[in-house]
Amino acid sequence: MSSSAPLLPPDYRPSEDEPFMNPIMREYFRQKLLKWRAELLRESNETLQSLQDGGIQEPDIADRASAETDRALELRTRDRERKLISKIDAALDRLEQGEYGYCDETGEPIGVRRLEARPIATLSLEAQERHERMERTHRDD
Repeated sequence: MSSSAPLLPPDYRPSEDEPFMNPIMREYFRQKLLKWRAELLRESNETLQSLQDGGIQEPDIADRASAETDRALELRTRDRERKLISKIDAALDRLEQGEYGYCDETGEPIGVRRLEARPIATLSLEAQERHERMERTHRDD
């Protein structure tokens, strides 16, 4: 850990009443992102291990089909985890650059509650809703 990182009080929770993205709040989200990333990597390694261990050698056709389905699901999960990890990495980069917590579209603060719920958010709630409305409109064309 670099010496410039502030010490995080163990019971710290970011709130709307403090300066947005002050050093302690940034450190809080940095640790939250790193912990999430480590969890995903651990799950991903467990998935990989079970895929390597479980060569599908079920003699029964139904068991083999079931094992294939499980394997496909695990691979999809792994792909989703990989995408999440790259979003977490991008969020950590934004933290380093001092851009974390600010909406990509408006530059406004995303807000503590939204970041608590979705630490990789890059859009404020309003911008996200606008985005989804536009996607729906274009999908219905």
